[in-house]
Amino acid sequence: MLFADLAATSAGVAATSKRLAKVDLLAAALRALEPSEVEAGSAYLAGELRQRQTGVGYAGLRDLPPPAEQPSLTVGAVDAAIAEISAVSGSGSQARRKGLLGALFAAATVDEQRMLRGLFSGELRQGAQAGLLADAIARAADVPGPTVRRALLLVGDFKTVAVAALEGGVGALSEFTLRVGRPLAPMLASSAPSVDEALGATGVPAAVDVKLDGIRIQVHRSGDDVAVFTRSLDEITPRLPEVVAAVRSLSARDIVLDGEAIGIDADGRPRPFQETASRAATRGARRGAPTAPAADGVTLTPYFFDVLHIDGADLLDAPGVERWAALEAALPESLRVPRTMVERPEQAQEFYAKALDAGHEGVVVKAATAAYDAGRRGAAWVKVKPRHTLDLVVLAVEWGSGRRTGWLSNLHLGARDPRTGGFVMLGKTFKGLTDELLRWQTERFQELAVDKGDWVVRVRPEQVVEIAFDGVQTSPRYPGGVALRFARVLRYRDDKTADEADTIDTVLAIHAGRPITP
Repeated sequence: MLFADLAATSAGVAATSKRLAKVDLLAAALRALEPSEVEAGSAYLAGELRQRQTGVGYAGLRDLPPPAEQPSLTVGAVDAAIAEISAVSGSGSQARRKGLLGALFAAATVDEQRMLRGLFSGELRQGAQAGLLADAIARAADVPGPTVRRALLLVGDFKTVAVAALEGGVGALSEFTLRVGRPLAPMLASSAPSVDEALGATGVPAAVDVKLDGIRIQVHRSGDDVAVFTRSLDEITPRLPEVVAAVRSLSARDIVLDGEAIGIDADGRPRPFQETASRAATRGARRGAPTAPAADGVTLTPYFFDVLHIDGADLLDAPGVERWAALEAALPESLRVPRTMVERPEQAQEFYAKALDAGHEGVVVKAATAAYDAGRRGAAWVKVKPRHTLDLVVLAVEWGSGRRTGWLSNLHLGARDPRTGGFVMLGKTFKGLTDELLRWQTERFQELAVDKGDWVVRVRPEQVVEIAFDGVQTSPRYPGGVALRFARVLRYRDDKTADEADTIDTVLAIHAGRPITP
């Protein structure tokens, strides 16, 4: 298949706002790929490269040769070229990589160069979200959509699922099961402003868990082998030896657990999130995110709230009460998140108040009969916190004045638009920024800069920041028609990608006074 045809598909997907039209375009492209091209081609349609590391940064995409007049590159040829670029190392690697990159771009037309830039920079925002891609695979392979979505959740890799679906159909997809040692997308919680509304969504009886302000962990044990994964499925086993030791102490030989790791002080209260996060930092560690001085001495304690597999038995489809009973039987109370079962709102309210008094974030209310819906955010789990918070994406930053002169300060905040794949600006803030954060973000956003103006620096929309605010107000100044009131920075979320940021639909629901749903 010509790479130009794939580039045309990408442009067509970006140009239409109609979901079915996007799916039709993506499915047609998937069907047109040669079997040997499916892995790479499906990755390109997802806006990714098959090779995770290429050594090509944003600076490397400047000063490239002019485009070719006629298309000649195939999908396979592009994949081979990128694989060669990714393998370059050693003395003279920079020049060698630049030469290979130049040769690839010289063979590419204008549209192909545009797609290649997007793939190398990670900015191919064409509106092809995960749900659309799953539907496109289903249509291209003529298999049921739910079968594809479940395989994606269990495998976590679009390329692998596309190859299986197109080559082996339903039979190949059904072979994907929960495998101990291979992480799967965690179940997520929606939000509600009160425990009463949360119970209205889950029904009763329900479980109410303490919501810990730690880091989400998924732990897999097979015999003596233990692996710890983050919410974003990065492995951080070497960073959390105390978690490994705790899970090895269990009698179960094969087990998959879902929970949180958190630093606890001498009084049993949670330590600041930054101290906990610094121990498990992955992207943050590489970026030089600020670390609390006491972080090196922080011991992280694991607390688990779910079990997905135990000694040969998969529990993903079991109701909550069955999974929680298995968890209680397998783990001592000291390793379980505090939980109570409730029948009435006042019971949940009392537990919520105690959680807040103990210094925790709030609670998560969980439907007793719900299965573990991996990778989904629905009404079966509903979190309740005492303040509004959103995970937003930084779109631009302004240079500060006065005491902040010389630092990038005022953040332009955007919510994700699931329909376009872009972001909707909601306002600006510099509230809540410490000197340490100002120093860090000045360096960070200059790395992400795409347009360095004298006053405003526009950046690639990658950095997620958690923002607290008092409410949402109507504002004709911004394209979404709303703005945040008294927005302030709580923390940077290096455990989340821009695709996991909160949506404009969530913001509009808060503005309208509706419960926040996915």
